Amino acid sequence: MSAVRTLEAGTELPPLSLSPISRTTLALYAGASGDHNPMHIDIDAARDAGHPDVFAHGMLSMAYLGRALTGWFGQAAIRRFGARFVSVTPVHGTPTCTGTVADVTDGVARVELTVTLDDGAVTLRGSALVSLDALEERA
Repeated sequence: MSAVRTLEAGTELPPLSLSPISRTTLALYAGASGDHNPMHIDIDAARDAGHPDVFAHGMLSMAYLGRALTGWFGQAAIRRFGARFVSVTPVHGTPTCTGTVADVTDGVARVELTVTLDDGAVTLRGSALVSLDALEERA
């Protein structure tokens, strides 16, 4: 039996654990995204704004969550994906992406998503709609 047929409310997806966020990661993301906000790459600017150090771009965490989604389901199955930034991801934070199927209705699974750091802090909450028909085509 395929995982598609067993996808139901309460199904927990395998976590995607990532490497700690390094200053190099932040600099590379800034270059790739064009987001050169000094809060993410300049420790003096971050400290002047009251932060102890630089922190990750929120969209970097969302990109990690998107990577988890496409790894779990494939790009063609994703119908909607959104997230809310809850807290910052500090440099050296280690994010883990998780997902749980909240419900399945009319061939569409609603998946609740979270990015959590190794200290338990939640940095991102989101949800996605996934087409089960597209999953069956992929299988």
